Formats: sequence, C-alpha cells, structure tokens
Amino acid sequence: MLAGATVKTTCPYCGVGCGVIARQNDDGGVEISGDPDHPANFGRLCSKGSALGDTFSLDDRLLTPRIHGQMSDWNEAFDRVARGFSETVRAHGPDSVALYVSGQLLTEDYYVANKLMKGFIGSANIDTNSRLCMASSVAGHKRAFGSDTVPGAYKDLEEADLVVLVGSNFAWCHPVLFQRLAAAKQDRGTRVIVIDPRETATTELADMHLPLDPGSDVALFNGLLGYLAETGAIDHAFVSNHTEGFDIALESAKAMSLSGVAEATSLDPIRLTQFYRAFSETKKVVTVYSQGVNQSSVGTDKVNAIINCHLATGRIGREGMGPFSITGQPNAMGGREVGGLANQLAAHMSFEDPDHRDIVARFWEAPNLAAAPGLKAVDLFDRVESGQIKALWVMATNPAASMPDADRVSAAIKACPFVVVSDVTDTTKTASLAHVLLPAMGWGEKDGTVTNSERRISRQRSFVAGAGSSKPDWWIISQVALRMGFTGFSYEKPAEIFREHAALSAFENDGTRDFDLSGLKSLSDIGYEELTPVQWPVSEKAEQGTQRLFDQGGFFTKTKKANFVSVVHKPPASNTSTQYPLVLNSGRIRDQWHTMTRTGQSARLSSHIAEPFVEVHPDDALSFGIAVGDVVRVASARGSILAKASVTARQSRGTVFVPIHWTAPYAPCAEVDALVGSNTDPISGQPELKYTPVRIERAVMRWHAFLVSDCKPDLASFPYWALARTKSGWRAEVAGDDPISSFPEGLKGLLSNGQSAEVETFFYEDGLGGGSRMQCNAGKLTHAVFWSPKPVEVARAWLVDQLGREQDLKSRYALLAGRAGADQPDKGAIVCSCFEVGANQITRAMRDGADSIDAVGVALNAGTNCGSCRSEIGRLLVVTEMKEAV
Repeated sequence: MLAGATVKTTCPYCGVGCGVIARQNDDGGVEISGDPDHPANFGRLCSKGSALGDTFSLDDRLLTPRIHGQMSDWNEAFDRVARGFSETVRAHGPDSVALYVSGQLLTEDYYVANKLMKGFIGSANIDTNSRLCMASSVAGHKRAFGSDTVPGAYKDLEEADLVVLVGSNFAWCHPVLFQRLAAAKQDRGTRVIVIDPRETATTELADMHLPLDPGSDVALFNGLLGYLAETGAIDHAFVSNHTEGFDIALESAKAMSLSGVAEATSLDPIRLTQFYRAFSETKKVVTVYSQGVNQSSVGTDKVNAIINCHLATGRIGREGMGPFSITGQPNAMGGREVGGLANQLAAHMSFEDPDHRDIVARFWEAPNLAAAPGLKAVDLFDRVESGQIKALWVMATNPAASMPDADRVSAAIKACPFVVVSDVTDTTKTASLAHVLLPAMGWGEKDGTVTNSERRISRQRSFVAGAGSSKPDWWIISQVALRMGFTGFSYEKPAEIFREHAALSAFENDGTRDFDLSGLKSLSDIGYEELTPVQWPVSEKAEQGTQRLFDQGGFFTKTKKANFVSVVHKPPASNTSTQYPLVLNSGRIRDQWHTMTRTGQSARLSSHIAEPFVEVHPDDALSFGIAVGDVVRVASARGSILAKASVTARQSRGTVFVPIHWTAPYAPCAEVDALVGSNTDPISGQPELKYTPVRIERAVMRWHAFLVSDCKPDLASFPYWALARTKSGWRAEVAGDDPISSFPEGLKGLLSNGQSAEVETFFYEDGLGGGSRMQCNAGKLTHAVFWSPKPVEVARAWLVDQLGREQDLKSRYALLAGRAGADQPDKGAIVCSCFEVGANQITRAMRDGADSIDAVGVALNAGTNCGSCRSEIGRLLVVTEMKEAV
C-alpha cells in the first residue's frame, strides 16, 4: 500500500466483525479508523480496534521457519512437516495425527486445513479453539433448527423493545454492539435486562439485573417457558405449523415451580416474575447470549432452553425478535461454515448423513474422506497425552496456555513426538514446544474473508507486506498437502479457494441446506477483491444476501419444523467443597484479547489494567484475610495462580473472577486456565470455563515493587510479576517472598548496568524498608524502581510518562518520591484508553462543571469513541458528586 492510500478491511478481534479503514503514513506507520459504510459498526471502533495501528511491532515476530530451534527455509520446513505427518499416518493410521486450529484463521485458511485433514489424510481430528467459544450454540442450533443457523441480524438490537443479555459482559466483550444497543435505549426506550452472576459495566445500562447463581440458566428459562404457557403468551399457530415437541418440553419446564426456580437460581421470586412478565408482555424481544451460556457442562441445554422460549412465542426471524448467539472470535462463524469443528463436515454438512459424506467426497474427489466425527478439543489433547496422537499441528492459537487444565495440556504437547506450530510469534508457550515453527502472516498482511456473528461475510484485505518470510496459512497448508502427494491443493490465490468454498455450498443443495453461497460461486478475482459485506445465504435467488431466517418456518430438519428440546436443570459438573468453597469465573476485560499476543504490543491498551487481578466480594475478602492490592493465591484441584486482589461488591458472594489474558510473556504466574478442569458438555464438547471450585488465600509477600524501564527487564526469578509495554519502554509490578532487606541487591538485575559517564544513579530509602532508585542517561530517565513492604503507592501513569524525558534536579526529587509536582498534574489511572484520559483528569473536569458523562466527553473526549469507559466515568461522577455534597 502506498503512503496515503486507504484499504477497507475487517477487525481481527471479536465476532462483531467491524469494518476498518487502514491508511499507511509517510513514516510507515498505520492509521486506523472505523469504516462508516460497514453495516456492523457504521464507523465505530472499540478501544482494541482503534489501537490496531500499535500492533505491527516486529519485536516478537517469528520471521523465518525454524526446525528444532534452528533457522531454516521453507523448502526444508515443508519437507520436514510433510514427512513427519506422512510417516506417522503410514505407521499408525490417519487418527494418529491431528490439527488444532483457530478462529483467528481466515475462511480460506480454514477451508484448506479442513480439506487436507478430513478429505485427504482421512481423519476428522481437526478441531478449533472455537470449541471453547461457541460449540454449545452450534449444538443447540442443530438440535432446534436442524442446522447451525443464527436467525437474526444486528439490526434487531435496534428494533427490539426488550433485549435480554445472558452471560455476556456486552459492554466490554462486544463494545460496538453495546453502543448500538445503548443508542437504541436512548432513542426509542428499548428496555434491557442483564442476566449475569456478576455486576459488570453492562449492568449499568440495565433496567433489571438478575444475578443468578452460576450454572442455573436452564432453571431460569424453563421457568420462563412455564410462565409463558400459564399467561397465554404461546403463539399456538406458530407452534402448530412450524414446530414439534412442544408438549414434552413444556412438561419438563413445568416440573419446577416458581419457588423451585428461585431456589435453584438464588433469585427473588418477585424479581423472577417481573422478568417473566416483561418477556411475556413484550412482542419484540431479542435474547443475546454468549460465553456465560456456552462455556458450561450444560451449555447446549442452556441454549435450547432459551430457543424454546422464542419458538413458543413465535419470536424468531422477525424484526426485533429472536435468540442471538454472539461469538467471541473474528471468524468463529467462518470456521463453522467450512467444517472446522471435529464433528462437522464442510458447508454445514453432517457426518451422520451418508448423502452429505457422499456429496463432499465427490466434490473434493476425495475417496479417503473421514467417515466419522473426530476428537473434540479436550478429547484431542487427552489423546495427545496418552500417546495415541503422535503428530500435532497447531495453527494461530496457544493451547498450552488457553486450554482447560493448561499445565497438563502443555506437558502433553511437550511429550508429543512431532509438533508443528504456525504462528506470528515465537513467544507463546505452545511455540516453545514446537519441533517445527512456521511463520504465518498476521492481520494486515493476509488476505481473505471472515464471517461475523450475524452471518455477514466481509473481506480482510492486506495492506502491508508480510514480515520476514512469513506466508499466508492457506499457502502453508497447501504446500504441505502437495508434498504429501495430494492433488487439489494447487491454489495460487485466496479468491480460488473462496470460489471452491462457495461452489461446495451450492453443490446439490437446491435449498435443502442452510449454508448456500451459490450466488458467489462464480465470483471473479475482481469481484472477490471488491466484495462488500453480505449475509448468507447468498443464493442465485438472493444475490444481495439474506437478513433473517425462519420467520415463516422453513427449518432445516427433515420435517421442516423446528424441534423443542426437553431440558432439565442440572447443577455444574464440579461442586464446591470445604477445601474449595468458592466458584471461579474466568473471562475477558475491556482492552485485552486472548493471550495478548497482539494487544500486548499496544501501550495504550495496557494502560487501563496493567496486571492480572482477582475480583473478590468484600465479605469473602474479610473471611479470607485479604485486602485491596494483596497478592492472592487462587488454587483449585489442578494448581494455583497469583493475582492482585480487587475487592468489590460488584462480585457476588461466594464467587471470584479472574481474566483469561495473562500468560507468558506478560505474567506467567497468572495463567488462569491452569486452574480450570476438563469437564465438558456431553453434546457440544465445550469445556466448563465459568464454574471452577477454588480457594483463595493471601500470598505472603515481604516486599512489593513498581518499575519503569526503557528496556525489557528480566523478572523470571521473582514469584509474582506482571509486565506491560509503555510508549517508551516497559512497566512492571513485582513482588517477592524473600526478606526486603535483600531487595536492594536485586535492583542490580532490574536497572541498567551501563558504564557511560553520562549514566547517573539516584537512591532514596525511607528507613521503614521502602525506597526508590532511578537512573538517567544524558539527563533522560531510563529506569526507576520503587519498593515497599506493602503495595507500592506511586503515581504510575505519571511515572510511565516520564520515561525517556529530560529530568532536571527538581523533577528528579519528584521522581524519587513517585509523585508529580504541582506544576506536573498527574492524570491518574487511565480510564479512557482511546484518548489516554485518566481518572484525575476526569475528576478535575467534573469539578470544573462537567456534570454528565457527555459533558466529560466534550471536555476531554473520554467516552466518545468506543464508549467502553462510559460506565467508569459514570461511577466517577457519582463519587465526585458525593464528595462535593459532603
């Protein structure tokens, strides 16, 4: 891309699938803005999307193939991978090899990987990290609709009169859709009900918050179905004409009384009735659900309990109505389209249908097509551990850190005889275990399509050259396939793969299958390049796509009728105990993504929350002797982690919350998936990531430290540390259990050893075990460290800003104190990452007359981009008003 030119592409983060405009600056940097023409976001971007231009660092990039840690070239690497897989298949059969892929892949990458594994190697042992995200939705859709079809569109959020958010911190995990919903609430009075054990940023938009017990969603929605029947809200015509199994499902639902539901959910019966009445009396209802529903040992039943209520009222596939699964990854839907899950065939076809197997085999000319579903993620790594899988290829994901029981998975991968990893980085735990590392292109370099949560296919376009010798994933897979002796992989461009993908969806379809891209099967190369966002099915009769499905029935079961599914409330697979009395819930935070391989490169994204934390209710904190800022050990039956205590009444009693993001290289002590068990939903195979019995205790740390440095410090010897990038270097939180008297000696490993005459060192001790030390080089701050027996209290945001700046004598005294002088106001902890606005700046603006969130936006821009910080601004407004009143 030439400097000044713009390219329209799609964001690589969540399943919203926002349109992005990328523009390369004269200095080689990339300027990012939202695409006002894209129907997913209409120009809005969240904090992560806005910061995409910060993520093109080559610091952690894998730039050349490596074999056993040694630099190699593509020919040698391809031969090694092809030989390793071919020899393993010959010696042990097709099921001795496996691929574990990712929702970070483009549809074209996914398609080729699935074709190689299922079509030509002859095993369905290819699964995806989307198994951890939306497999229960897939299973629930297929049970109800006969197909994995999301019936609605984002526009329904703006046309509904009631939106029910279940198991989703919408404000932080899908910020752009949340802002569309917030605008609908303001403009047309849309009511919002949030069902979530936690009080989150999302609940602040809610007219009602139902903090149900973790894992009790089936009881809640079964109770709703019974209430709908009792109050005459059933659409009997729709039920009779377009569904089957209603009576049996209703009988199961009625088995639990209102008091029984209240007991199972720990919700007040009056509040329950208010929710049920709101749903019953409102025609236009959308129920949005996400990981709190899916990531469960009964996730599929939860999905069907929700769908049952919409089928019973006929509220599906019409404007402002329907159950709506929101995915967590940019191409989870695209992976489902091509059969990326182990129990699927390509183009939404099924292993269980012999006609479907025949269609795919003939289309691919693949007589060795897998005959049965393969291993789902948890089972797949169990077989790696047992030695039955002897060759493993991992693409664009980090299972050694992100799978349940992560330490066991890591050990299994380490013991596997042959491991290949394709990724953009060599710093993940999984990459460190590879025998062959293959450098893949990243976002902005690769070219293809993704499909978002509303079935909308969008183009991801390349606008920068691939780093080093990196290659697109589809090309890497194809080259290995050719070297294994398979035909049908001589692709030269992603447009060819997309046409084949579309043609397979149309092959002998005739409207009998939901996934249909027949209108795009002859798309020219130019047409592919210019493809604008479109929702499938895109048939020859509906070339502009299809916004909604099922408003008049037409389901994809044999009878063309939807199935009600009888479900019964079951408690989570694991139970709390005297030894592990609390329930751990894991999830995302606002400004980070997965294991931070991309977002961790952005200083502004790390400025909001820079270290791992555990949210604890004040009563639980008191019971376990924990105070704000303590380092806390969270332990389960599988292991333990360390994180800083955040004590808040927003967390329910008896539960704790820990984010999923911190792993090596940013905070290896806080890999939360090392705690999570491998309990799975028996239908979907999705792990239970929202309910892990744990205990907590204060970790005895004799000293705490905060440091800033212009070079990356080596912190490996400390029991607790969390590292984050800054604009001019790095910041870190560190704690140790050795005597604080020995800590100053440890400074030698944290500060520069430069011997230049221009390096000056300054030191201060308070006589109570605390102190500070800083270094300047040619007058500019290069390093500073502060330590104390208790959590360090310094102006972190201000100190980060001083790194690399010229320091006079007065400012050096301020630096040693860790506090800004009156002439250098401290902006405080960052609240708005988009514009780097701190809490102190917001408070000052409020005291100067900004008396609303919007007024703060006018004064400081805070909250005017993605809006994710508006809830925090609102809380600051309340606190400021209370202080002023006093």
